[in-house]
Amino acid sequence: MINPDQQANLAPSPFSVDDEDRYLRWRDRKLEGYPESLGDLLVEINDPRKLTDSEFAALQSRCRKANMALYASNTGTDPDTEIPLSMGRRFGLEGLNKNWLADETGLTSLTVVNEGIRQQYIPYTNRAINWHTDGYYNLPGKQIHALNLHVVQQAATGGENALMDHETAYLWLRDKNPEYVRALMGPRVMTIPARIDEGGTVARREEPGPVFSIMPSGDLHMRYTIRVNNVIWSDDPLTREALAYLQEILNGDSPYIYRGRLESGMGLVSNNVLHDRAAFTDDETHKRHYYRARYFDRLAGTGISDG
Repeated sequence: MINPDQQANLAPSPFSVDDEDRYLRWRDRKLEGYPESLGDLLVEINDPRKLTDSEFAALQSRCRKANMALYASNTGTDPDTEIPLSMGRRFGLEGLNKNWLADETGLTSLTVVNEGIRQQYIPYTNRAINWHTDGYYNLPGKQIHALNLHVVQQAATGGENALMDHETAYLWLRDKNPEYVRALMGPRVMTIPARIDEGGTVARREEPGPVFSIMPSGDLHMRYTIRVNNVIWSDDPLTREALAYLQEILNGDSPYIYRGRLESGMGLVSNNVLHDRAAFTDDETHKRHYYRARYFDRLAGTGISDG
């Protein structure tokens, strides 16, 4: 994660608030042919473990445009961990975030857990999860730049997702008021308080940082959660205005928000776009099970320099 002081030394980027001409050129390219529906993001594939060149090209082109793509495969309820892991490798992803609640493979099995430490965390319940990007609480050097999901089994009812390209959220904010973007690039605009374990030990230190930052490649990174608990925001009028407008976008009916429900054998490949999850209900034969893979690197060939 690059802070605003370091950004002065980066290569020119359309996400620099001070480069209006470059931004406007990027904006025109971004919106030209932008996906209009969830279906525009979907690619039919056979087996994620053996992507053909044409299947990969179709997925990559969507990620290059919208930072995400969906696939529908023929793997059904096959729980093979190689399905999501192979997809990650095909996109050049190497830095798998093996967080403390992950499986031995480094993947995280998102399913309802009724015992142990996992039951204390919302992803392992059937409750709704509001808008966020993954790993917003991570250390600056451990930010999550790619997020992939694979569905083994969907719930009996509910569990829909909403998705929004973080570059598009940036675009809306900048068009409304460029100073909103500048405020959200502040180095301490969003702070995640320290996590203290039961013994009083600091399990994770306090993490201040920006919402938007520019990567060395010139690409945009977003660190965000809409939740009001366990997050501290800068308390100044401009930041409050910027956050209120961002929430208005996310809670509205923007055509750039895609909503739908993934079924068994389907998945998401993304550069850690904004997303949420609706509450769901399992039954005896439909127990929701997703594999989540978080990476420290971006999907290969999907940056602003890749066209």
